[in-house]
Amino acid sequence: MTPADVQTNTWRAVAFARDIKLSHTVFAMPWAVLATLLAWRAAPDLLIAKLALIVGCMVTARTAAMSANRLLDADLDGLNPRTAGRAIPSGRLSRRFYLAALVLSALFFCLLASGFWLLFRNAWPALLALPVLGFICTYPLLKRFTALCHLHLGAALGLAPICAYVAVAAALDWTPVLTAGAVMLWTAGFDIIYATQDYHSDLQTGVVSLPSRLGIGPALWVARLTHAAAAGLLLLVGVSSPHLGTLYFVGAATAILLLIVEHAIVRADDLSKVGIAFFTLNGLVSLLVGTLGAIDVLLHHGGSLP
Repeated sequence: MTPADVQTNTWRAVAFARDIKLSHTVFAMPWAVLATLLAWRAAPDLLIAKLALIVGCMVTARTAAMSANRLLDADLDGLNPRTAGRAIPSGRLSRRFYLAALVLSALFFCLLASGFWLLFRNAWPALLALPVLGFICTYPLLKRFTALCHLHLGAALGLAPICAYVAVAAALDWTPVLTAGAVMLWTAGFDIIYATQDYHSDLQTGVVSLPSRLGIGPALWVARLTHAAAAGLLLLVGVSSPHLGTLYFVGAATAILLLIVEHAIVRADDLSKVGIAFFTLNGLVSLLVGTLGAIDVLLHHGGSLP
């Protein structure tokens, strides 16, 4: 491989990482880590190895889902002024490149999921790998015909704590289920807010989002109600687990305050702060709850990793 080839491949990798918003992994990863630690309390062995597999599964699954998103939405992205600069419609990367990324990331996800079977005799991740991939990769299709696409995206992120818990404990409990519900509603709420940016484009192209169906004002009210329900579930998560205590509730309370701020700064007549609400505030929500919850679990265990 020549230096020019290396430079070209590096440029493509950077363009790809930016286009699929690799940094947005922060939305789901903390929930998966928290669920991993909670599951580890039920099956206390080899946490580091299991956590490494979970992180690998999270990154590869999200890469596959975002590759599918960019492929399926390429034509719609080209019609939307906000997204016309994405890699495929702008011509920076080809559809073939994204198809290869989708296949490779899906393959690595399945291999990592199978690691739980080979190393820990837990077959559930391997058995569920393809159904999970199918579910998280189909979000772009739903917005062609139903405003429930926001809940579908939320459920895709909500799978993170459930899958992590099952992968580690080979069982399921109410705490990861409640966590998944909170993540689903939280994600759906901020996705509705994010979709307000594309209101006019969605009307023109026929994309079925909640703002394009109800209008921006009513859609923001649905987002507020959705986040209120998510806040209630966040509190129930803490109540449901004996391994979560003061630190988790501090994180949950702070997250609820951040959601209130999010809705205070985004109004139907002023969408200028949607970017801050979408990434900064919601990134803090997941990091605060996930990190403080994880510390709580470790403190209950004695404060150390095996």
